Amino acid sequence: MKEVIINEKDNVGVSLDGNDIIPAGHKFALKDIKKGEYIYKYGEIIGRATEDIKKGEWVHTHNVKSHLDEKVEYVYTPSFPETDVKKATFKGYKRKYGRAGIRNEIYIIPTVGCVNNVCKRLERLSQKFISGSIDGIFALTHQFGCSQLGEDNENIKKLLCSIALNPNASFVLFVGLGCENNSLDGIREYLKPYGRDNIEFFNCQDKEDEIEYGLKIIESFAEKAKCYKREEVDFKELCIGLKCGGSDGYSGLTANPLVGRITDKVISFGGSAILTEVPEMFGAEQLLMNKCANKEVFEKYKKMIENFKDYYIKQGFPVYENPSPGNKKGGITTLEEKSLGCIEKAGSTKIVDVLAYGDQVKERGVSVLNAPGNDLIAATALAASGCQIVLFTTGRGTPFSTFVPTMKIATNDRISSFKQTWIDFNAFAMDEKSLYKLIISTLEGDYRCKAEDIREIAFYKTGVTL
Repeated sequence: MKEVIINEKDNVGVSLDGNDIIPAGHKFALKDIKKGEYIYKYGEIIGRATEDIKKGEWVHTHNVKSHLDEKVEYVYTPSFPETDVKKATFKGYKRKYGRAGIRNEIYIIPTVGCVNNVCKRLERLSQKFISGSIDGIFALTHQFGCSQLGEDNENIKKLLCSIALNPNASFVLFVGLGCENNSLDGIREYLKPYGRDNIEFFNCQDKEDEIEYGLKIIESFAEKAKCYKREEVDFKELCIGLKCGGSDGYSGLTANPLVGRITDKVISFGGSAILTEVPEMFGAEQLLMNKCANKEVFEKYKKMIENFKDYYIKQGFPVYENPSPGNKKGGITTLEEKSLGCIEKAGSTKIVDVLAYGDQVKERGVSVLNAPGNDLIAATALAASGCQIVLFTTGRGTPFSTFVPTMKIATNDRISSFKQTWIDFNAFAMDEKSLYKLIISTLEGDYRCKAEDIREIAFYKTGVTL
């Protein structure tokens, strides 16, 4: 059996190929472990033994439980390397109002789910306008925008406006109904400080033929967008999103650390990255707190973690209501184990900012974003915060994509071979040079991710719907 031991402190190893007893990607004991003793992986505690475990035995949910304490005191002990910034460029679309885009696209955004069909018809009928350098015209439909109250009502407006601000969008058309809570007036007011002249609006109830009216606007957008050309832009204009889904026992060994190296490289070139999935930081949050650039960032991050834990508890759920059945089948036993692998995507550099849901990225470096672990909700939130691309690591595979290129990076050979129509890169060999080359090709439009013909968004809803 091929195996790997991650850290000298560990009392479990990972089987790389498996056998009749221990599946591939799962853990086995490196020595006898008594009931009640801690289980160590990544040099950190990932749980506690629920029974005596003999050396060589399978270590998983049948003999390990989470040790997470819902009441924990956090301290700030800064530990991170300083990064020397070097100059690097890629070919993107310069924007007069912000960072460069890696795609030249037109978005059609409904303010409310009632006009989804109108937006989808506009998308379908406007494909004839695609020419020149236009990469696509997409309707980003959703089921919200009316009957949400309080924070939810504000957040759907904030999210949709943030989507419209993504630099991959050359032009944006907001389509309203005319009687919804999430009104065009509110969206215009929110966007006013940004001074954008690439966004248009109309309410269907105000137009005799909303399809004809919308198509005229999109055609005028396309006439301008088709002439846009890629130019050399600085890496300071790039922000990458970091996300994992369908994680397995290989995630913290292959894909996530590999993406972490890419993150460090992007930061070294003056770029930015955003890490989210707050519930999948539980059990590893102290390590991230120690990477906070200063006490102010630490306090903001600590508050975000505590608020998310309170949210779980108030809903009657323990903070360790995770991993998923698929995670467990792939070899992940506890939330601590999942989280320690998850945060590898952020690399080794410091955390410079903490973003609220729907906020725009402001600082160069690694930011942490307040959003849940759900794949589409989190990926949408990353892109809405300004990420032009999402690097999505996966051990089990998924066909989805949010509204920016979503690159699927496999943790193991099996899923990469079995799902070639889903997977963009196999990280099992830990080939940093090849992954970086593929990312550059994607940024410059020479490579399109396997799921780029799919564009979806999802909203993080927490409150009441009428």
